[in-house]
This record gives sequence, C-alpha cells and structure tokens, in this order.
Amino acid sequence: MSSAHERRRGDVQDDSERREAPDVLSSTDGYAQRFSGAVGRYFLDMQTRSMMHLLSPWPNAHVLDVGGGHAQLAGPLLAAGYRVTVVGSTRSCRARLEALLSARRCAFVESDLLNLPFRARSYDVVVAIRMLAHLDRWRAFLEELCRVARHAVIVDYADVRSFNILQRALFGWKRAIEPNARSFRCFRRRDIAEVLRVCGYGSPVVKPQFFLPMALHRGIGNEPLSRAAETAARWMTLTRWFGSPVILRVVRNGQRDAAARAHSRRAGP
Repeated sequence: MSSAHERRRGDVQDDSERREAPDVLSSTDGYAQRFSGAVGRYFLDMQTRSMMHLLSPWPNAHVLDVGGGHAQLAGPLLAAGYRVTVVGSTRSCRARLEALLSARRCAFVESDLLNLPFRARSYDVVVAIRMLAHLDRWRAFLEELCRVARHAVIVDYADVRSFNILQRALFGWKRAIEPNARSFRCFRRRDIAEVLRVCGYGSPVVKPQFFLPMALHRGIGNEPLSRAAETAARWMTLTRWFGSPVILRVVRNGQRDAAARAHSRRAGP
C-alpha cells in the first residue's frame, strides 16, 4: 500500500484527509423512498440477484457491508445464510437496521469509512453499494476495502459509458423527479480496475444493471413497462455495453481459480 494509506492507518490524520460520510444521507428514510413502490422493488430485486450471483463462490461467508445503513443488502444476505456486519459513519446510520440489530441477527460498527477498525483480511467478502460515486477519495476507499477483505471485494459504480455521460446536462430534470438527488462521480472501468490491480485483486466480473436511467424509470412509475424495456435492452446487449450502475467483483490474487471452480459447480453441466 502507499505511504498515504499507511498514514491513514495512524492515530493522527492530516487535515486534508477529512472524514467523508456519504452513507449518512443514504441511511435515511427519505433516501429509502427512492426505492419504494413497484419500480423501487424492481431495482432492489435486480441488485440482490446480481449480488447473490457474485457472492455464490463463498456460501455462509462473513460479509462486511461498508456504508450499508441503507439496509438494501443486510436482510437479503442474512436470509441467504451469510453473516453480516455493517459499517456506518455515525450512529444514525444504524436506524434502518434496528430490527435486525435488536434481534442480534447482524452487527453494526461505527467508523470512518476510509479508516476501518479491522485487521487485514478480517472478513471473507467486503461489499460497498451506493458509496463509490459519492466519495472524493475513492481510491483510498478501494484500498481500505481491499485491505480488510480475505477473498473478494464487491462495489458498484456509475459508468461513464452510459446515459450518465449526460448527467450534468440533465441534472436539473433529474432533481425535478427526485428532489433529494445528489450529483455523483462517473468512472471508467479501467480506472477502478487499475486501483484494484495495484491492491492485489483481479479477475473482474461485472453486472451492469440498467440501460435506461433509473430516474427515468422512477419518473414514469410503471414497473411492467420498465421491466419490459430493460429485458429488451438486455436481449439486444445494450445493457452489457452501456448499462449502469455496474456491480463489480474482484478476487484477491491467488484465489481466482477457487472462485471460478465454485461458479462452475453452481452452473452445472
């Protein structure tokens, strides 16, 4: 890891390394409204299916959900047999997880997202959904996820090779549909892959989610129409090439063959 990363692990942080906490907003009930209704459930169903596929080589793994106070993953992961620990920037980030926490079904740790209080390779798989696009120090964030993971890291990101290329021009329209919409960073896949490669991870597997903008689906508010449109886009391979957000999984070098074998067994003959 870089010297900057080592300094971040120390007791004193440079003023330039201010604390970033995008999960505070995404852990609120107001943010959850973006995924309410039939269209919102469709979004989450697609996300969950992709996540379960990417996690399948490690059944019953201990998963660290960084920034997971939105509660989009904790319930489905627990139902699938995974052990789950959620990291949130402040205590307020646990609000939507209280039922699971009260039942002691999962754990919550309050921490700076870029300075996780865990030893290297503490968790089988580390996931971070809805975080990367809202972090200034996204490279340092990826480094920290890679440090803590034993087998794999899974993140999502907004791909510049999509309708996101028009985000600045269309942001006013998006804000009209989604009053709590935030601006976000778009990425080229190779830029993320390079950071992960330096951290010792490879064999990327990607799951592009939607061809049409999610804001457009919300604005129309017709789940059967959205499902039909996205099914057609996948059939025409538009989603494969131009879909966003993208869920990306990488595995620690030296373990990629085991992940491939596990996928092969689940695929069958």
